[in-house]
Amino acid sequence: MEPKNLFSESGIIITLLLIAIPIIVASILVIIKAKKVLKNFLKKKELEKFNEYIKNLSPEEVQKLELRKKQLEFSLSNNELAGDTTPIDAKGLIDNVREASSLRFIEQKKKSQARPYIEPDLTKLILWYLGCATFWLLFGTTVGEYVGIKFVAPDVDHYSWLSFGRLRPVHTNAVFWGWASLAMLGLAYYVIPRVSNVPIASIKTGYRTLILVNASVILGSLFLMAGINNGGGEYREYIWPVMALFGIAVIISLRNFYKTIAKRTTKEIYVSNWYIISAMMFLLVIAVIAYWPSWQNGLGETIIQGYYMHQGVGMWFMLFNLGLMYYFLPQQLNKPIYSYSLGILAFWIQILFYTLIGTHHFIFSAIPWWLQTVAIVGSAGMVIPVVAGTTNFLMTFKGSWHKLSGSYTLPFYLIGIIFYFTGSLQGTAEAFKFTNLIWHFTDFTVAHSHLTMYGIICFMLWGFIYTVVPRLTGNEPPQITVGAHFWLALIGLLFYTFPLMYGSTLRGLMWMEGTKSFIESVELMAPYWLWRAIGGSLMWLSHILFAYNFYVMVKKKEEIEIPSSPKDILNAKVALDNQEVTN
Repeated sequence: MEPKNLFSESGIIITLLLIAIPIIVASILVIIKAKKVLKNFLKKKELEKFNEYIKNLSPEEVQKLELRKKQLEFSLSNNELAGDTTPIDAKGLIDNVREASSLRFIEQKKKSQARPYIEPDLTKLILWYLGCATFWLLFGTTVGEYVGIKFVAPDVDHYSWLSFGRLRPVHTNAVFWGWASLAMLGLAYYVIPRVSNVPIASIKTGYRTLILVNASVILGSLFLMAGINNGGGEYREYIWPVMALFGIAVIISLRNFYKTIAKRTTKEIYVSNWYIISAMMFLLVIAVIAYWPSWQNGLGETIIQGYYMHQGVGMWFMLFNLGLMYYFLPQQLNKPIYSYSLGILAFWIQILFYTLIGTHHFIFSAIPWWLQTVAIVGSAGMVIPVVAGTTNFLMTFKGSWHKLSGSYTLPFYLIGIIFYFTGSLQGTAEAFKFTNLIWHFTDFTVAHSHLTMYGIICFMLWGFIYTVVPRLTGNEPPQITVGAHFWLALIGLLFYTFPLMYGSTLRGLMWMEGTKSFIESVELMAPYWLWRAIGGSLMWLSHILFAYNFYVMVKKKEEIEIPSSPKDILNAKVALDNQEVTN
């Protein structure tokens, strides 16, 4: 094959530009974070000097503080000007103050509705969902960490239950159906009653769904490790009875959500409910198509696999999370979404194009050429909803960027939005014929799947969880461990994906040249697989910190504040003096 200039190919150029965007954003965030760390360090030094000053207060200074304390605590009796005499009101200006005349100069405005009360039972249900999701995140990524190590040390064990071929689907399915799906469903049990202004139809149904999903993941993991699997393709390794449990769980929660929305007190169905309900409906359609027996033969199975794999990511995880984002982002910024119309446009265009793109994974294969062309066209069409959604979210940030530096949740939102744009458009670039020829069947696909499922879905879910759990429990997580979680996850993801994309490009070009053996391409990937293990280890450590943060949020946390008023300063001095006497 004739050598081609890579940088003349549109798919390569688009990918390089998309890679540059998160690097630039990460650099800006590093600078902002460094300034904040420096500010906190200087404040800590100031506090140390302040404590030293308190210890050395002279009796005269203490006396002045006590005097100032009395002055600040002095209050009026609110009777100084009125006196004790009953007011005389011959014209009735005061006597009739409680009487409202029918004629008003200014029309009386409608009172705003109070924030919906979150029932303790619903709070408990949501926390159970998020707690189980956190467990499956730790379990699934611990398996993934071990699988990543096997790329560097393939002979680390010789047990069939721990072989790569069995553990890899345990990892992917645990994080798909255990972590992300449970987290999304739990958050939906918070969002749907809020935007509908009614209580959830049935809390018991929520627990039934929770039990069924957990049972599905437990049984599925055991069967996969025992070698009992569907064998029909990636992400559908669970045998049909196991996946049926998951499907039943989604059906009963879909009915629960539908009944809640049907009882809504608002005329409009907010866009979040559009996305969430549609995602659940699409998942049921996807699962039935993927497991229908008569479609599992020959090229039909290949086509169904492409459909299932892509719809699972785009029409279940992505559609569901976008619905959650349309609720949580405006709330966090305390402003409405930039454009409701853009949200509806992105919704319908995603349904139109995303359902067509599954076979772009099989360009130059034996499936009909028209089907491959439709997939490429659909992939290009996905630019519309991705740009519309990203624009909507970033324009909602407009005028509120200053809130980013003082929030531990908004950085997760922003990174999720950035990867939504870059990761999704990278998928479009991969669908082009030349780039598909280079990257398909290489680890570039693995890198892309982590940029989307991890960079988009996980970062969004973490942001939502850090937002909602303190509202339910009243406990904030330690900001230092939230920051460590954020940076370990982000840096780990970049260490994981960028080397794989670079190495896979070299490997694909080596295959296209056809002058070297396959085993040489395997040897070529060794250093890049090492970076994969390093990045995966950082990501895994961040999940441990997230689990710790979640534990702190559901437990009582003591607040520590620097004294500012004279009363607090005097109390602090007494405490420090007593501490010195004790020591």
